[in-house]
Amino acid sequence: MNYWLMKSEPDTFGINDLYNKPNRTEHWDGVRNYQARNMMRDDMKLGDQVFFYHSNCDVPGIVGIMEIVKEGYPDFSAFDPDDKHFDSKSDPEHPRWIMVDVKYVKTLSRTITLKELKDRQELSGLALVRRGNRLSIMPVSEDQWKFILALE
Repeated sequence: MNYWLMKSEPDTFGINDLYNKPNRTEHWDGVRNYQARNMMRDDMKLGDQVFFYHSNCDVPGIVGIMEIVKEGYPDFSAFDPDDKHFDSKSDPEHPRWIMVDVKYVKTLSRTITLKELKDRQELSGLALVRRGNRLSIMPVSEDQWKFILALE
């Protein structure tokens, strides 16, 4: 099993939005970074656990847990000219972008803030706390996963 962290702005799509979806499942679309796409396409597997991270908000941090319930497949939002994630260079025959389906597992009892994560020496190797890291999807080691869960 792999562990991940996926970021979303809560005003766009937050943990409560996922909770309120039918079957508490939704596709994770709109990723337009090749490195993040490659992780979704090549590395994310059924059953992988994912931290749901709220970004670009007053208190950024980890707010919940999701699970990968469908491995990477073409991101259909890239083909729709009316969608905000449309990409004219992507087509169904040669899709450029990938998405996965995630399922709500739980909301944490509290937000584990970015500041708190940065302040923990044990997490100095976590991609999220490295300077300049702007990826919306990043791997988390099993040790980092367990340490972060213990902070809750």
